[in-house]
Amino acid sequence: MKRLKSFGFISVILLLSALVAFPFMNTNMAFSSSVDSNIEKEDLPVVGSYEKLKELLAQTQAMPMSMYDDFSTREMAIPIAPTMQKTNETAAVPSGDSADYSGTNVQVESVDEADLIKTDGKYIYQVNRGKVIVVKAFPVSKMKIVNTLDFQDESFTPQELYLDEDFLVVIGSTYKQIPFFKPQDKIAPDIYSPRYSCRTVRAIIYDIRRKSEIKKLREVELEGNYVSSRKIDSSLYLVINKGINYYMLEDGMENPTPSYRDTAVKDDFNNIEYDKIRYFPKGLKPNYLMVAGLNLYEMDKEVSVYTLLGAGENIYSSPDNLYVSLADNRYVEPEPLPVMPSSGIKRPITPDYSMYTQIYKFALNQGQVSFNCSGEVPGNLLNQFSMDEYEGYFRIATTTGFVWRSDDNISKNNVYILDKDLKITGSLEGIAPGEKIYSVRFMGDKGYMVTFKTVDPLFVIDLKDPCNPAILGALKIPGYSDYIHPYDENHIIGFGKDTIEIEQKHMYGNTIGTTAFYQGMKIALFDVTDVHNPIEKFTVKIGDRGTDSELLRNHKALLFSKEKQLIAFPVTVMEIQNKQKSMSSFPEYGKFAFQGAYVYNVDLDKGIVSKGRITHLSAEDYLKSGNYWYDSNKNVERILYIEDVLYTLSNSMIKANRMSDLRQLNEIQIP
Repeated sequence: MKRLKSFGFISVILLLSALVAFPFMNTNMAFSSSVDSNIEKEDLPVVGSYEKLKELLAQTQAMPMSMYDDFSTREMAIPIAPTMQKTNETAAVPSGDSADYSGTNVQVESVDEADLIKTDGKYIYQVNRGKVIVVKAFPVSKMKIVNTLDFQDESFTPQELYLDEDFLVVIGSTYKQIPFFKPQDKIAPDIYSPRYSCRTVRAIIYDIRRKSEIKKLREVELEGNYVSSRKIDSSLYLVINKGINYYMLEDGMENPTPSYRDTAVKDDFNNIEYDKIRYFPKGLKPNYLMVAGLNLYEMDKEVSVYTLLGAGENIYSSPDNLYVSLADNRYVEPEPLPVMPSSGIKRPITPDYSMYTQIYKFALNQGQVSFNCSGEVPGNLLNQFSMDEYEGYFRIATTTGFVWRSDDNISKNNVYILDKDLKITGSLEGIAPGEKIYSVRFMGDKGYMVTFKTVDPLFVIDLKDPCNPAILGALKIPGYSDYIHPYDENHIIGFGKDTIEIEQKHMYGNTIGTTAFYQGMKIALFDVTDVHNPIEKFTVKIGDRGTDSELLRNHKALLFSKEKQLIAFPVTVMEIQNKQKSMSSFPEYGKFAFQGAYVYNVDLDKGIVSKGRITHLSAEDYLKSGNYWYDSNKNVERILYIEDVLYTLSNSMIKANRMSDLRQLNEIQIP
């Protein structure tokens, strides 16, 4: 603070410009630390004071971690609605005129995940270009927009939705402005204190019982960046990262603790008190991890916020527990190499690092959050599907090392089983050296793992004995799967890319090896009835090199119904016209051919059979497209069904097509 006071006004402006021009590092960055494998909630010490916080952060010896953005937020005063009563504690299931409609494709059946689109069987709710559109979709002949939630006056950007029987929850990001200086500090007479903008995550809860008069009931807002969320019955849980800049904190330029507000109590932000913030003595992070919980039917009860010095990247939730994971890669000084005999000079030492994943476990109970324990495993995980809870045990798949290494640090893949206290009970390590995990799916007492470098090995893993996981069988085929979806107990569907192997030649013409290049999209139905000999029973290939689908990165883009024998997903298709053998060793990219929904019938007798495709692009759009396509408002993002009607949704329109033959029944334009 003393240094800053001597800057003068111009220097302060220059400092502000520098903060905008050079943003600080992302909170997902890993830092050297370790975590005790079993720390109960009451054993975690509290920060307690401002001086203790600075002392702890100084121990991290890390680069600054914080998020500063050149925006602000306007805080709104929200009247509190009367508490709404629910007669039981079962799931709040959305109800519409239709009892047969699709939901979001989620990882755990009873744990909902937020998405761009939700339906209750009569109405569709869609995040659309900074607004939320409410459409009466059923019956299809009466499709129309009945309401629009517009947030332009609130500097709020909606990202995802949850839908309950009585409530719509809109989750998005906004900003609040924070002074650089304490109120008593003055730069100069009549000069306002400079401010920085801090990102916040806001959940807005609406009463949707009357669709034409949707009412805002409550806002919960937390300072930081959105990691993810889950909804279990009527309870909502949010996971937030909030970076801390130690150097700004030392100068008194940053509020020491994160803040939140809940209009169920009051409109203003409250900083979390030091005695409410906990930390791991051996696992410090210059970052706050906040897990917030609330029950939608307890409108007068303040949000529960558990805060610790930590961070999160991926989350997995069962109905009872939430797991937050974080990559933790620790630099290690290798042993000095012998002196080079010819020169007497020591060989250079290259520092290396070991990969670990930290896991935080939280207990969930009707919107209340409490810390349970923590643990760690070697390696880094791919995504949320790398984690799973089953019969009291936690399973996790990770990759260690690097695919380009050929020494002890070559990539290897692993599965670990942990008990309720997150202590490792069993491990299976060293799977497919030189490859890395592309997809994982845990299903009961089995796990399925796809690794890849040149071919796609599908491993079937026995998890029945939590102390002794074992590989039961493997299948090696061209290509790889980015996402694995269960079909039934003995069959799984893989969505990914086809690949080809091409010889790589030295400049003098001799072959130096082969390299795999991805091609078009590939769907494969695997029969794993014989766990020792899995079979690729049916396959479908879509387009050529460059073909892509959001499904390969986001499972929520998939519509699947075993009962209706239905698969549908959005895809951008690239095709090579007049294919000829290329003289180049690098495979050719296709040219733009289609964007929209691909729809298939799937069963175990006929396999994966195309029903057709639906696009929102006009004939003129295709003529104008050229060789490439872009992120157009006409790109289909999601597909859902209500009764026997398929609905495809883009930002510009909603189309309704008969499921049996894909004949168009209706459409509406979205302004």
